Order: sequence, then C-alpha cells, then structure tokens
Amino acid sequence: MLSSIARQRTVLLYTRSSIFRGLATHTSIPSTTRSIPAVLHLKTGQSFTGKSFGSTKSIFGETVFSTSITSYTESMTDPSYRGQILVFTTPLIGNYGVPANSAPYDSHDVGVILESQGIQCSAVVVADLAERFSHHSAVESLHSWCLRHDVPGITGVDTRAITRILRDQGTTLGRLAVGEEDVAAPAPTADEYWDPTTENLVEQVSVREPYTLNPSGDVRIAVLDFGAKANILRSLVRRGASCTVLPWNHDFNAIRDQFDGLFLSNGPGDPAHCMEAAMQLRRTFEEWDKPIFGICMGHQVIGMAAGLEAYRMTFGNRGHNQPVLALASSGSIKAGRVQNHQYALKLQDPFPDGWEPFFINCNDSSVEGIKSTPQSGRRIWGVQFHPESAGGPLDTIEMFTDFLRECRDQKFHNRVIESNTSNQPHQSFL
Repeated sequence: MLSSIARQRTVLLYTRSSIFRGLATHTSIPSTTRSIPAVLHLKTGQSFTGKSFGSTKSIFGETVFSTSITSYTESMTDPSYRGQILVFTTPLIGNYGVPANSAPYDSHDVGVILESQGIQCSAVVVADLAERFSHHSAVESLHSWCLRHDVPGITGVDTRAITRILRDQGTTLGRLAVGEEDVAAPAPTADEYWDPTTENLVEQVSVREPYTLNPSGDVRIAVLDFGAKANILRSLVRRGASCTVLPWNHDFNAIRDQFDGLFLSNGPGDPAHCMEAAMQLRRTFEEWDKPIFGICMGHQVIGMAAGLEAYRMTFGNRGHNQPVLALASSGSIKAGRVQNHQYALKLQDPFPDGWEPFFINCNDSSVEGIKSTPQSGRRIWGVQFHPESAGGPLDTIEMFTDFLRECRDQKFHNRVIESNTSNQPHQSFL
C-alpha cells in the first residue's frame, strides 16, 4: 500500500515539474555530423577513435585534462585554456546545454555570463556527449555551440585511459583529426606536432586597448590582463571597485598614481613570455606602496618579479578539488581548491628577502601562494588557485573583499596624511 502511494506521488511530482519546466531539449545533431569519424592522436604514440561533434576541422594542440565535474562552459571559455585540447574526465558532458552569453555592463555585470566572449580551448574530448540538455537558461547544445565557434570535438572515447596516460607520462601534444580523409592519414610524426607554449598566448588573449568597468566605483583598481576570466572582473566590480583593464605589458608605472590598487589576472601558456611585465612590476614593488594582488599567471609574474623561478609541471593542476594549505596568516581564508595551471613557482629555501610562502599544494607541494612579509612594508599577495571560480567552490572568494579592504584603508590613510599636511602652518623665512 505504501509503495503504491509513493509511486503515485512520484508520478504527480514528475508531471508537475514537466508542466512548469518542460522536458529535456534534444540537441538535434544531424545524422550526417554524428557519422563523421574522428581520432585523437597523442605525441606519445596512442590514438583514440570516436565520432565528431562541433566543427569538422582538424586541429593541433596541447592535450590536458580537467577533473571538474561541472562548469564545462566556464572551462571552455577560460582564456587559460588557449591552444589546448581539453579532456573532461567526467563521463557525461553537455547535459545542461549552453546559456546565452550576454549581460549588461554595470556595477553587477561585465558584459558576459561565461568567462569570455567565445570558446578558448582548441578542441574538446568527452566520453559521452549528451544528446539532450535540460536547464532553464540553456539556449543551445554543446554541439551547436562548438559548431558556431568553429571548435571541433570528439565523443565516444575512453577519457579515463587518456587521463591515465597524461598523468603517467605528463601533458602531451596532440592532434584531433576529423573526417574520413584525415582519420585515414597516418598519425603525425614527432616533429609535426605544434606546441602552443612556444608562442606568447598571453599576447593573443589580452586586451589591445584599456577600458574601464564600473567607473563610479569608490576605489580604482588597475587590472593587468594576461587573459582575465570575466568572473575576476565581476568579483571586483560587485564589491564596488572601478576597474581599468590594461594590456598585459602596459607601462603601469607611468599611470600608477591614478589607482588605489593593482590586480594581475590569470592567463595561458609559459610565464617566461611575460618577463617584460615582471621587470616592470619589480620597479612597482620598489617605488609604489599600494596593495597588489595576483591570481594564477598573475601570481607567477609576481613571483618572478620577487626573484622566484617558474617551472613546467608534469601534468599541471586543473580541476575543482585541489587541496591547499595556508602557511602564513591569510585573513579570512583557510584553504583554496580551484586551479588551472601547467606552470608553478619553485619552492626554495631561503625565500627571497621580504617574501614568504602563502599556500602550499597538499598533493605535490607546489607553491600555491606567496606574500610580502610584514617587515617589508609592502602589501602584496599572489595565489595560484582561483578564489572567484565560476561554478564553485567559493570558499576563497573573500580574498577579493580582503584586497579591496586594504585598498580602501590605504586610500583613507593617504587622504588623512594629505589633509594633515595641508593644514600645517607654513614657516616664514622672511
């Protein structure tokens, strides 16, 4: 009797939810597209055959994997994935579709819903592409989105096997071949693979001209754009900041007195390509006393400016589940998790004078954060992880609040000093 009542309630709830939400939407992938073969070749010698979706072009790139179980749209629009063939370890991808990627420019939004205007990765590898999607904000399928942005994908491959190879042998170069002709062709030779890290990918994704968001904000922040995720800018403007976004190699020192703080964003590729920015930042350290905060690539640039060495990791850290330990006083922050990086700062003893480790990765002991010491008189922090991660977790989001609080306190302190100086009587020498 009870089981019968339970079944009736289940049917009623399902019927009500169907009336208000509607059934899952079919992706409508044409049968001609579903039948196009594709193969992923790795430079280490392995090949994985599946079916194509999205664009039908073939592509080279650096093959990496992400352990995130959600937020595939945010990952794919993250500029840090520029030039990479992105393998999702989660089996089913595309089940909640893709939202309309537009928002206003105001004190709450920065023009987009996702992390940038379009897809940034070179290609996508999934075990099982969802042919139905269901979400209240979805407007198209993963297939149609990739097709519209000319990004190829492959489905029906063993992503677990690919991930094991990348973990055991390290991140490797790859080629996604699409179509009968390219699939039938031999795998590329070792010297035919293209390595995106040999190029300055930051130059490709950084803004060309400065622009300002939320100009009426009460504190002015300069953002050096190495490939900034939209949610970084969103996290700043939603906390009342006016953000002026600058090209990655902009001469900040020429305009620094206009700002109350400096933020260095995330970005793709090898930080060695950003040595120009690091050298300019070293001068900023010496001559400017206002707060500085960096994330991901910005953290590595701060480290290089401080005298630390950046190195290439075996397979990098990409996902939402990296355990991080706070070593130094971190205000309201005790741990951080979300990451996307192939390079890291080398832990050394002794640390450069005036600096100390901030966070350490619990899995591989890589440096996840650095900070200036109290004795240095500076207020500079850098973290490898993403406090603002769209899709969560957001347990470290208050790092933005802490940074802007420091900027506001410094601004108030400077005003008090200026007021006291202007009110002092002038000594007459007559």
